[in-house]
Amino acid sequence: MTSSRRLSTVILPIHRWNDGGRALWARAEDLGFHAAYTYDHLAWRTFRDGPWFGAVPTLTAAAAATERLRLGTLVTSPNFRHPVTLAKDLITLDDVSDGRITLGIGAGGNGFDATTLRRSGEEPWTPRERADHFEEFVPMLDRLLREPSVTHEGRFYAANEARNIPGCVQRPRLPFAIAATGPRGLELAARYGQAWVTTGDPKLFEAGTPEQSVAAIRGQISRLGAACEEAGRDVSELDKILLTGFTPDRPLQSFDAFVDFAGRHFELGFTEIVVHWPVPDSGFAADTEVFERIATEGTAQLA
Repeated sequence: MTSSRRLSTVILPIHRWNDGGRALWARAEDLGFHAAYTYDHLAWRTFRDGPWFGAVPTLTAAAAATERLRLGTLVTSPNFRHPVTLAKDLITLDDVSDGRITLGIGAGGNGFDATTLRRSGEEPWTPRERADHFEEFVPMLDRLLREPSVTHEGRFYAANEARNIPGCVQRPRLPFAIAATGPRGLELAARYGQAWVTTGDPKLFEAGTPEQSVAAIRGQISRLGAACEEAGRDVSELDKILLTGFTPDRPLQSFDAFVDFAGRHFELGFTEIVVHWPVPDSGFAADTEVFERIATEGTAQLA
């Protein structure tokens, strides 16, 4: 993954493929986005009672409907995934897309992903337990995507001669974009990531200011640098991705608001900013004309 100033989008998996879904992914490519991602959840927040499709089939269809656009998840988690089956899906996706897949991956949270597969009375994983699973999940997935046969006997996961032939189109494997802000996740990003992902500081979303958000993100980047130094790696090797929509800023409110927002965050060291494709009557509502102007002209204003 190369370092530059890139703009990407997230298309929520809420659209029937033959009733507008295909057209959105094709339009994302036409608008010149670097990548289009989708969420990998079983259900999500206020969208729970409406259409919500699976990430892997959606990305497979998107790969067939596009030619140049990078595709991926923001993000997958161990909450309901197993590294062996996920690796098989990812190798297939990478093949269908001819090497255009990025795996965004994080430890997961407390939402529906954490409870849907739990038995009655069974508590979701605690933050520590999620970090424990993540700490085993990422290295195992790394091996599964690199090696033709993997046997693993771990604390949480096992594999007995799991075969992944022919492997990824992208060598030695498709890139990992690791979402993390805590020390254990940042260590994984430093060791296994080709990119690092943040949404900012969630505590500042409703009551914070843009200035406080920038300061918090600057602290996250500093901690990422320390983790890379500890791992013997140059932090500049990692792309840095900001998924917008979860900070006090409103970058899609106007073209000028986006240019101001993007400028401040690219100066922090981000190489990719991701904006949500507008969803009417939701927290991701935005003017379509403004959104498309941002897509086609936004980063050029920062050159």
